[in-house]
Amino acid sequence: MCGRYVQTSPADALAIRFGARLPEGFSWTPRWNVAPGTRSVLVRDDGDGPVLAFLTWGLRPSWARDESGVRPINARAEGIGGKPMFRDALKRRRAVVPADAFYEWKVEASGKTPWLFRLAGGRPFGFAGLWERCEIPGAEPLESFAIVTTVANEVVRPVHPRMPVLLDAEAEALWRRNGPLSASELERCLAPIDAGTMEAWPVSTWVNAASHDGPRCVEAAR
Repeated sequence: MCGRYVQTSPADALAIRFGARLPEGFSWTPRWNVAPGTRSVLVRDDGDGPVLAFLTWGLRPSWARDESGVRPINARAEGIGGKPMFRDALKRRRAVVPADAFYEWKVEASGKTPWLFRLAGGRPFGFAGLWERCEIPGAEPLESFAIVTTVANEVVRPVHPRMPVLLDAEAEALWRRNGPLSASELERCLAPIDAGTMEAWPVSTWVNAASHDGPRCVEAAR
């Protein structure tokens, strides 16, 4: 799964990295501990090309009519095209969620140890994401997203059996293309990224609290 991640790259740097428009006045505070239920940045196509946008993490399907119901933060890659919650977004509303790292927790006898995972050198990357716009009578429209997960690669597997889908260059180009993907294209996009491109280390349990933020979250545990 993916329940926390890091999003600290400046807005202008992300606009350049993802070839996206930066709306006027668009800015945010760097975050080292992005948690479900908060608004976060993603890259989507608004009809005029890629653009940075703020959406809520925790997907509310377009057919929801009230505030109740499940808001999944993750969408399992396996069989995703046949799941009512995600299949329409998979065809029409794919997005890239910029990130600099993500966290997973290793279950040990002494408790859960948080680990940080990122691309080697710390360069920003994109998660495979899906987004929805939900029109609720009497309320403001809610735009939300989920991060797609897959089986863990050799770096993540000793800590957790699943990981978010990190898009390499080829997969990112496919994922960002408008329209449905073929079965082979979808398989290519949702495969675990090459473990050789990643690095990881344990961090302090200070990151466990969603209210905690700042560079301390990513420091190696002492």
